[in-house]
Amino acid sequence: MTKGLRISGVSQHFAEGSNRITALDQVSITVEPGEFVAVVGPSGSGKSTFLSIAGALLKASEGDVQLNGQNMSKLSARELSNIRLQEIGFIMQSSNLVPYLNVLDQLLIVKKMSGKVKGEDKAFAFKLLEELGLGSKLKSFPEELSGGEKQRTAIARALINNPNVILADEPTASLDTKRAHEVVSLIAHEVKSRRKAAIMVTHDERMLEYCDKVYRMEDGKLSLHTANEEAHEAQLTDGIV
Repeated sequence: MTKGLRISGVSQHFAEGSNRITALDQVSITVEPGEFVAVVGPSGSGKSTFLSIAGALLKASEGDVQLNGQNMSKLSARELSNIRLQEIGFIMQSSNLVPYLNVLDQLLIVKKMSGKVKGEDKAFAFKLLEELGLGSKLKSFPEELSGGEKQRTAIARALINNPNVILADEPTASLDTKRAHEVVSLIAHEVKSRRKAAIMVTHDERMLEYCDKVYRMEDGKLSLHTANEEAHEAQLTDGIV
């Protein structure tokens, strides 16, 4: 079976009155296991629509999305729901933690949605949280965590079902520079060590140093840039170079 995420010739059209709006225009991208890819671009360029289609939240008007060789356009709503739960880990702008659950239970509730929580599930949750520097926070509630700790909990939650694909939507939006670097560095480490195919949509071009490839979205079209080019552009924008 072909591993990773492959998006081929995907377009997305929306009706706006009598007009047809093209949010995505023949987008193609391949993300291999262990590869961390960034997608940057201005607001309204199609990044959110792209991530929704990659995450099986929205069906494309045209084109194919394949996860591990399986064409997701051929699946039923129930099958897509299972794919989202088992095969895709989401990390959002806000950590979206459940206020009344402690850090450990934030992970275990995902396992409960998949079925019965087993001993090995708890062991894996302990391992993930320890690995992400949260070993002393197992019984802490979201209100007791810093912004960086909340996002690290969200990373652990995204990994608890051992998905093949990680999708991160502006994961540093609510963090200061130091914590932003910590969070994206952790995502990159987990992607590499656990061989996940990962896409991060971001406005924060300081974080591109952690990525293997950088794509720019403009007017619904996706083009490949190198991480070095994008980092250099970010430096110019900040007046560093």
